[in-house]
Amino acid sequence: MELMDFQKNAIKELLSAMNDDKIREIILKSPTGSGKTIMLSHFMSKYTREKSKTVFVWLTPGKGNLEEQSKTKMDKYIHNASTKLLSDVMTNGFEENDFCFINWEKLTKKGNNALKESERTNFLEWVEKALNNGLSFKIIVDESHQNFTEKADSIIQLFHTDKIIRSSATPKKDNKAKLIEIKEEDVIGEGLIKKLLVINENFPQVIKTDNQTYYLLEQAVKKQIEIQSVFVSKDTSINPLIIVQIPNNSTALLETVKKYFKDLNITTENGKLAIWLSDEHKNIESISDNNAEQKVLIMKQAIATGWDCPRAYILVKLRENMDETFEIQTIGRIRRMPEAKHYENHLLDCCYLYTFDEKFVSGVKMALGKGALESKELFLKNEYKNITLISEQRGILTDITTDQRRTRSSINKHFRNTFNLTNDKKKNKEQLASHEFKFSDTIDTYTKSGNISNISESKSVNNLNIITVKEVPNTHKHGQDLRHAIGLIALEINKDYNTTRSIIDCLFFEKIQYQDKLLSLNAKELYSFVLNNVDLLRHNFRNAMATQLQERNIDSLSLKSQKEFKIPHTLNFTYNANSKDQSESEKNVYKGYLFSAEPRSASEKKFENFCEESNAVEWLYKNGDKGGEYFSIVYEDNSGKQKLFYPDYILSVKGETWIVETKGGFDKEGNSEDIDIFSEKKFEALKNYLHTYKLKGGFVRYDTKSEKLCICLNNYTNDINSDDWQLLKNVFH
Repeated sequence: MELMDFQKNAIKELLSAMNDDKIREIILKSPTGSGKTIMLSHFMSKYTREKSKTVFVWLTPGKGNLEEQSKTKMDKYIHNASTKLLSDVMTNGFEENDFCFINWEKLTKKGNNALKESERTNFLEWVEKALNNGLSFKIIVDESHQNFTEKADSIIQLFHTDKIIRSSATPKKDNKAKLIEIKEEDVIGEGLIKKLLVINENFPQVIKTDNQTYYLLEQAVKKQIEIQSVFVSKDTSINPLIIVQIPNNSTALLETVKKYFKDLNITTENGKLAIWLSDEHKNIESISDNNAEQKVLIMKQAIATGWDCPRAYILVKLRENMDETFEIQTIGRIRRMPEAKHYENHLLDCCYLYTFDEKFVSGVKMALGKGALESKELFLKNEYKNITLISEQRGILTDITTDQRRTRSSINKHFRNTFNLTNDKKKNKEQLASHEFKFSDTIDTYTKSGNISNISESKSVNNLNIITVKEVPNTHKHGQDLRHAIGLIALEINKDYNTTRSIIDCLFFEKIQYQDKLLSLNAKELYSFVLNNVDLLRHNFRNAMATQLQERNIDSLSLKSQKEFKIPHTLNFTYNANSKDQSESEKNVYKGYLFSAEPRSASEKKFENFCEESNAVEWLYKNGDKGGEYFSIVYEDNSGKQKLFYPDYILSVKGETWIVETKGGFDKEGNSEDIDIFSEKKFEALKNYLHTYKLKGGFVRYDTKSEKLCICLNNYTNDINSDDWQLLKNVFH
């Protein structure tokens, strides 16, 4: 196979980096479809011809038998290459100019019987024998974004290598490594992948449909027929494939898709429908062949790493609820060209996505690693391992103190006070509409349409056309959507579905008798109201729990429990490798804690820097924000529901233990930038805790006007000019 120019250049850069004694780690960033395996195969072959006593070990992740696929490809590209799998190594060991493809999980994964304990010992002995014979191991970590683990690293250490190549389409950043990047436009230019990703082609501005699933599948089949007809006219034997991706745990949706294709005579029985599920594989054999008979592949989970089917042209991404996310990795499955060349035909040189998934844009950015952070494990310094506090937990009897009537009353009062509502339901509807609540006889969802030539450029994604999809409410069909939406609202007020549904019905549904009703909607109007306004309802229901103070009939806080807290001995530390400041904090309780720590708020960064420079501060611990292993304090919302508050920092100031929470600051005009509606309740809970255990602490916020950190110790207020806010430097002195 003739190498492309960009592949030749990559091989050249790899050889150069391998010969540079200053470079130990190399990152090969190679887009899906760029021929990563052929490049690395030719590179390894060239390197071993120049460097004797070399053994390459190619480590792969556990999914999809990728090590076998990679070995097969190298055998195809490099004739008479000495390629081996783990089983071959266990029999014959390592020899000069070997290329060994090993699934590293077979060496490390618990419960994996690929190697027994005695065999593991034998493997180590083969490695040691090779080293004693003067062989030098070079390591390739394939799909390195999946192999950045402690266990994988422990395997790498066995080989005592001086060169590691990490290969991935979306590698993690490492400023210390040599980056060799293959540009997506170069791969497109050589015809290996399709020119454009076309999203929801020719969708009208407003879509009215009785069945979203059928609508999308219909568009996909029409496109498939178009592509097929052009291939036939060119006398080219290529059968374009549709991939339908459905969410996990969606049996009903799976049956809907099957029924649609059955009506088109596309079934598993006649071989035209393929199924790739975790527990079901049908008609998968030879599906990657360009002239294979399968017309449609239904899959749930992401297709196994390394799966290659260049005739796949169309992806239908179905969703089951509004929280389904779009995964850009799947796009790689439809981007390869069937014959590794462009046809200079727009229809054939593009791939096609059909979806009503609103969150695919964020999925694209996430999958491309935008804003991704580096991570490493840190260990607690010995001198801080015995620090102990009492952490509060929610009491077992919490539910006894909750009261549906109190919750409903709080929400009712919040809506009336916030939106000036009265007992006039018609006027209330107008008032809510004026505050961006939507009243419609349809359920409205949104998607996007347009072309993307380079999926690595987010600006091309942002310029897509917004499409509105309107559906007539159907109490049977949209029942699950409504249940999901109410479930989201329930999470905001810490109630179960039934309680939240009852509150919504009392306040808005005409058939439920309630004297303080805000609206009087019929069933279909209620469905549309909740589904079209779910985010507004979530926001206002949540605010109602903080803004309307209620009398407590039972002191639920007395039911809270306590447990001993000690600082965790290890920390999965994330940081921004691109930050200018990569210096280490001396006062942090963890060794190796960097000032490039992320994610951190501006207030947290300022506070950590202040503590590092303060002579009064002796040590500092950044608390986690969720989980039983972190320090927490219990507070209560207006329904009587207990919540957990995780203060940001525990520190020592002149021998005294302090607990500090940082919040959004004050702008130059003195306006509060704190977005936490529960700040006052959390402050009171912290104040009570400090009093109980005779500790010190408070809330810290940054004052933009004075450019100083300020602390509140006694009475919480959003007025920065109040005497309750003091300069932190005057308190920590």
